[in-house]
Amino acid sequence: MNILLVDDEINVLKSLKRLFIDTDYKVFTAESGDEGLEICAREEIALVVTDYRMPSMNGVQFLAKVKEEYPSTIRIILSGYADVAAIVESINDGQVYKFLSKPWNDQDLLTTIQRSLEHYNLQNENNALVEKLKVANAELRKFTHNLERQVDDRTRDLGQKNRALGVARRLLNLLPAGVIGIDDQGTLVYMNDAMKDYIDISQLILGQSLGGHLESGPLKLLQEAMDTQQTTCATDDSDAGIRTICKPLPNQAGVVGLFSFVELSRHMKETTPAGADTETSHAS
Repeated sequence: MNILLVDDEINVLKSLKRLFIDTDYKVFTAESGDEGLEICAREEIALVVTDYRMPSMNGVQFLAKVKEEYPSTIRIILSGYADVAAIVESINDGQVYKFLSKPWNDQDLLTTIQRSLEHYNLQNENNALVEKLKVANAELRKFTHNLERQVDDRTRDLGQKNRALGVARRLLNLLPAGVIGIDDQGTLVYMNDAMKDYIDISQLILGQSLGGHLESGPLKLLQEAMDTQQTTCATDDSDAGIRTICKPLPNQAGVVGLFSFVELSRHMKETTPAGADTETSHAS
């Protein structure tokens, strides 16, 4: 780390500089405040030790300029007791970090400088952490903004899909045929209004497993289509003549069943355009 010693007496500078011979500090010297400011402009000075009584610019004036231009630099002033009042005022104003009296004790001066530089390092580490925190906060704000935009897009997409699903449900309820759907666990997930015309739906509850209802009767074709993963089709022998077509959904997601009366099926077949695959149309 770089230390700057400022005093208009060359012998004082030499005495101060000798104190740092066995240290790792790089020591610069100046004989005036103006010269000290020139060095501060060229070098990254961590700590300044200056005399108070100097011509042209005294130590407090010099350190006030150092504080203004290099606020992180530690500032220490040396002076006799006659100048204590002025120096205490400068300490209260924050221009001076420490005051040491002349003549100084070498060990006290070295200890003060060592502790001051530890403070300088902690201050720099704190500033670096603050900068990192600013960067992290900026990244967090950017991430939050992107996340909010994705949520908005997803919400809008879900809204559109829900509206489309609502329209599809209303259309299915308008069909004269019954439509029922189960998931891969046999849970009833959909049933249109027309299903009541084909089976007893009083025991069927959306969101619950069909359980034993899949073991017999028209609904057993749903289980068969689930087990075989193939379309099943059957017409009962009753007077009603209910025709049932059950088709497994892709990726074994479940099964959808279509219930209609034979007369309705015949009518649908008769009205199918020429060339169309009638059986495939019923099974889809």
